[in-house]
Amino acid sequence: MLVLVVLFGGSSGHTYHLLFQNGGQLVSGNQVLVAGQPIGGVDSVSLTKDAQAEVTISVDETLHEGTSAVIRATSLSGIANRYVSVTPGPDNAAELEDGATLTGEHTTSPVDLDQLFDTFRPQTRAALRNVIQGSASLYDGHTQGAQQTYKYFAPALSSTRRLFAELTSDSRAFSQFLVQGSKALGAVAERRNDLADLTTNANQALGAIASQNTALDRSLVALPPTLRQANTTFVNLRAALDDLTPVVNATKPATKDLAPFLRKLKFVAQGSVPVVRNLRLAVNRPGQHNDVTDSLRELPRAESKASKAVPQAIGGLDASQPVIEFTRPYAPDLMGFLSKFGEVTSYYDAMGHYARVSTAQANLFHYCKPGDTNSHCTGGGGPYTTGQLAPIPPSQQFNDLQFGIFTRCPGGATQPIGGSNPFTDDGSLLSGGESPHPKCDTSDVPPGP
Repeated sequence: MLVLVVLFGGSSGHTYHLLFQNGGQLVSGNQVLVAGQPIGGVDSVSLTKDAQAEVTISVDETLHEGTSAVIRATSLSGIANRYVSVTPGPDNAAELEDGATLTGEHTTSPVDLDQLFDTFRPQTRAALRNVIQGSASLYDGHTQGAQQTYKYFAPALSSTRRLFAELTSDSRAFSQFLVQGSKALGAVAERRNDLADLTTNANQALGAIASQNTALDRSLVALPPTLRQANTTFVNLRAALDDLTPVVNATKPATKDLAPFLRKLKFVAQGSVPVVRNLRLAVNRPGQHNDVTDSLRELPRAESKASKAVPQAIGGLDASQPVIEFTRPYAPDLMGFLSKFGEVTSYYDAMGHYARVSTAQANLFHYCKPGDTNSHCTGGGGPYTTGQLAPIPPSQQFNDLQFGIFTRCPGGATQPIGGSNPFTDDGSLLSGGESPHPKCDTSDVPPGP
């Protein structure tokens, strides 16, 4: 019993607790490794109150502060084949006490394939499944070919390594390439609808070509003789190009300014597109009597009529010549009258200059209706019968006009502005009285704000 206790009994190892975000399929008995060498095992795996996995390990070595732990898998095909990989802290650091706990800051949980697949969208997972199934179908029954492919797998990896070494040798150029490639792919993504249409049209075009495979086969059969004949033509063309070289050399001085001219001509051509379009409509528009062509068709008739009217017009101009010669010296006076009349009838705001002139419509007659007892219909030269106009005496023709406009204060022709208008002369114009200080009404202003 003593020998058994010494050999298999108590242990001189150390126990530590590791906290992980998830247990990663660890089970009791899994190994604890340092640099690939086992130093202990997993005693238990439990769940803490805050939903973390607490892994208790027993190791033969003393761990120091700075130690970290990672849950790893021995292979992707197994289940519960995990182990804890420990990276010890430096030896000059303080030793961890027996039973110490390594928190999540010093532990790393594994990421299983199903977690990786869960990050994909359903379309991506379906596409990946199709790739895997397609790969299985590709290698099914082609074992020998697959083995030959695997033979070149190592050289392919080596070539790929050299390729990436060349790419990373100039990181700046590679970064610029990635940035420009990203912009190019972004531009392509913006035109994805056009790209989809292009793919659809290409599919239809290839389908049309496939439907004409017989004709395409005949074309391919006839292609070699055509190429042989074309070879003779190309040989002769080479000599023609040699003869054309002096002509090209002679035209180079004349065409050196052609590129700037064409660049400027581009803007002229773009601007002339609407002009040419409108010119086309002006020359030839659908319908009748609405374009230049129809006008030109009518031009002979107009010329025939004008041949008779123009001589009369010329005679009229000749006859008016003496009149124009007589009135020409008075033209400055006439223009001066018109300009001064415009100045007189205008007004100057806040300056007191107003041409107080307005037009009014006076009633000269009264229309007599059936049974009208108006004095104009029954008196005067009346009575006037129904439907006749009875004249109104001159003294009564302006009775219906309103002269409220004369009550405006100076500057009242526009809306009031504080401290500017209307002008009341410190209230003296509001006091009423006799001329030259008549009473004015400050509320008599134009309507509106």
